[in-house]
Amino acid sequence: MQDFSIYFELGWQHILDWEGYDHILFVTALCGVYLLQDWRKVLVLVTAFTLGHSLTLALSVFDVVQVNSDLIEFLIPVTIIITTLTNIIGKRNHEQKNWLTYAYALFFGLIHGLGFSNYLKSLLGKEASITAPLFAFNVGLEFGQIVIVALVLCFSFVMHRVFGVSRRDWNLFLSSAIFGIAFVMALERV
Repeated sequence: MQDFSIYFELGWQHILDWEGYDHILFVTALCGVYLLQDWRKVLVLVTAFTLGHSLTLALSVFDVVQVNSDLIEFLIPVTIIITTLTNIIGKRNHEQKNWLTYAYALFFGLIHGLGFSNYLKSLLGKEASITAPLFAFNVGLEFGQIVIVALVLCFSFVMHRVFGVSRRDWNLFLSSAIFGIAFVMALERV
């Protein structure tokens, strides 16, 4: 049980790490266009991201997949840019587009999972069995994302209900700000 708590903590710290703020930006962009009453949709969305993230972490740790880390480090801000552009241009009101949003969250999770795989692989290399620590890490990852989602949805609620900012204006502001940060990140990683 002690190993579970260690890897659980590593998982949530990975997501909530301010030095690796790309994950915070991505999760914020992913859920920032939703309101508090949409929490179920957002939970499914971030879980899809976690599934993709978990899959590539596992495949990498088991040496099934190996990808150039410089390419992955460039693609991570690209996923954030695409998400923000989708938020700005796309229409979230159409229910048939929800499956597409879930699909790209899953796909982008695959890319983000590869970004942390080398570090996790070095940590798990000392373990006799890596399945339980990998599971604990992914549970911690999901917990960290839920913390971000809760904060973003509460902040969106305050902006929308207390300050009267329209959903459209909030989406435009938040997505544009995250786009700018991610664009700079991508340029730095070229």
